[in-house]
Amino acid sequence: MIEINNLTAFDINESFVKKIVKGILKKEKNKTEFEVSIALVSPEIIKKINRAHLQRNRVTDVLSFPIAGLKDPFQKKNLGEIIICPQKVKKNSQNYKTDFEVEFSRVLIHGALHLLGYNHEGSAKEGERMEKKQNFYLAKFLKV
Repeated sequence: MIEINNLTAFDINESFVKKIVKGILKKEKNKTEFEVSIALVSPEIIKKINRAHLQRNRVTDVLSFPIAGLKDPFQKKNLGEIIICPQKVKKNSQNYKTDFEVEFSRVLIHGALHLLGYNHEGSAKEGERMEKKQNFYLAKFLKV
């Protein structure tokens, strides 16, 4: 189950968001039974969360909070939460001269990969591995 909580005025294609996350989980872990929460929040909220949990006092586009090993009574694995700031994503898409949908998909994929244990901050090798995965899924879902 993928729960999307849009706490912003941005209109997001929820079925496309779910398709991306489901596709990644199916390919990476062969999982069809899982729980992921996705929250779309304002710059102010993501900045507070970033400061509280990562000690980074700045607005960011995406944060991921994996939950390892937690299972509900129906044995559906709760993978965690992805928090996205659509306003920051829009600003980034303008800075990178790319389409909003492409940039939003990139951060969604990035967040989902973090929930699955991928990390780009540990080493250059891990970063390259995660970037390859990101690019693979962007090409798969957006045909870029």
